Amino acid sequence: MTDRWHRYLRGDPLPWLLEDDNPSVRYFALRDLLHRPPDDPELVAARSAIMTSKPVTDILGAQYPQGYWIKPDHGYSPKYRATVWQIMFLADLGAAPDDAISRACQFVLNHSFLPAEGLFSSTKTGAYTLACLNGNLLRALCTLGYGQEPRVQTAAQRLAERTAEEGFACRCNSSSRARRDTWRPCAWGAIKVLGAYALIPPTERTEAVRGSIAVGVELLLSRDPAVADYPSGTGKINPMWFRLGFPLGYHSDVLEAVDVLVRLGRGGDPRLQPAIEFVLNKQDSQGRWPLEHTLAKTWTRFGQRGRPSKWVTQRALRMLSKLPEPQT
Repeated sequence: MTDRWHRYLRGDPLPWLLEDDNPSVRYFALRDLLHRPPDDPELVAARSAIMTSKPVTDILGAQYPQGYWIKPDHGYSPKYRATVWQIMFLADLGAAPDDAISRACQFVLNHSFLPAEGLFSSTKTGAYTLACLNGNLLRALCTLGYGQEPRVQTAAQRLAERTAEEGFACRCNSSSRARRDTWRPCAWGAIKVLGAYALIPPTERTEAVRGSIAVGVELLLSRDPAVADYPSGTGKINPMWFRLGFPLGYHSDVLEAVDVLVRLGRGGDPRLQPAIEFVLNKQDSQGRWPLEHTLAKTWTRFGQRGRPSKWVTQRALRMLSKLPEPQT
């Protein structure tokens, strides 16, 4: 092993992650763990192999020629086979933009973006311009090469303005969606939004983006992420927090919460230590993490629950690789 993240591990999973059977994980391991430059031949070959790997071909094989999946609407339903979810999954897989992906991205921009709201919506109206959806789509579209597209830029700024001013209260995290006074701040939504804004270099973040990040970080650190007793419309802690998985969709887990906070420079915050330990305790004797949750009704499969998962292990190692050096 070649980086300080190895100190956290019970074994060496890197050779396993670098195997050819999962080009996506191989690509991320070369890029994020071994720090290969963009023109590295092995990195370029792994990126190319992603496009012929089964997850990507399964997803693109179900796409209509016009760029959508299932039906030509706003693309949110049904979960997790409609259009917006495929954009998220393809980004998660490290897919390289090609004609099919470009058609998909353009379809989402043309059908899911509401100009009057300046945001993406899960319906034809502005009632469901959810933080989680917008955060996920911003991250995915930026990852797939659409970060400078005017509608993406508009959504990034409008979402930042709204969350910086109003916080992350969500109608879906409430006892009554019709009563705004029952809407609770959604930690999952905050994680998705912060994940998108973490892609923006600090020097390029607008005042609103910086404000949104501050509000989101404050929410996530207002509770112990390892306990995850965040405000809830049901008054209960969602058990999904504690099941590490791939892909996540609108759900989140302790690992994603830690990862986004670490990428935003909060890895040394002592309030994060219990959550880091929670993640570390999930690994096996070979330094691998299991797949404890995966989405159902997708176009492809991402592994067997309960088995060691290259996807989850890669997620964990990416987080560990960005932790600051411990204070001496």
